[in-house]
Amino acid sequence: MSDLELKQALIAACRRMNDLGINQGTSGNASIRLPDGSGLLVTPSSLPYEAMTPEDIVTLDWEGKPTGSRRPSSEWRFHLDILKARPDAGAVLHTHSMFATTLACLGRGIPAFHYMVAVAGGADIRCSPYATFGTQELSAHAVKALEGRKACLLGNHGMICLEEDIGKALALAVEVETLAAQYWRALQIGEPILLPADEMARVLERFNRMRYGQSPD
Repeated sequence: MSDLELKQALIAACRRMNDLGINQGTSGNASIRLPDGSGLLVTPSSLPYEAMTPEDIVTLDWEGKPTGSRRPSSEWRFHLDILKARPDAGAVLHTHSMFATTLACLGRGIPAFHYMVAVAGGADIRCSPYATFGTQELSAHAVKALEGRKACLLGNHGMICLEEDIGKALALAVEVETLAAQYWRALQIGEPILLPADEMARVLERFNRMRYGQSPD
């Protein structure tokens, strides 16, 4: 994809996350790794997604130096650090979705209450400690919470998802918000039964086979 097409895809994903109700207003942000390896594209700060054009998207090099007419998102640090730490990631999406954020405000991650938790790459979805938005401390917490995972919750804040491309990152964010909603609802009745570690290992192995086009059996 050209830089223009990548910028258009970034804007489309952000508009879609608001349309889907997994984000609100100008909160949340997203980034895409540039194919030439020179840096990343990131959404600008405080600009409504419906008003955003490709010219508003900010380019960052790996030192965090921006190019463009807009300021990058206040959360550019964790986008940069996550993409540096995760060569498998082509895009990062951050949302303030309702149920994931509710759990994050309780300091609760999402345990193995349902086998689909494995869609985020592990036996659970961690919740990072709280840190002030836009800080290096928050970025460090996010990178750590994402070790071996494709999604995490940010304490008292929201969620982050990473994937090969921005479309898959958005799809994963929808899955994580669905799991957060299911877990929250189960907690209203009692403490959910958690799947054992060996079962989650089997689920992860089957997911990995399916991901690479192999039979899960």
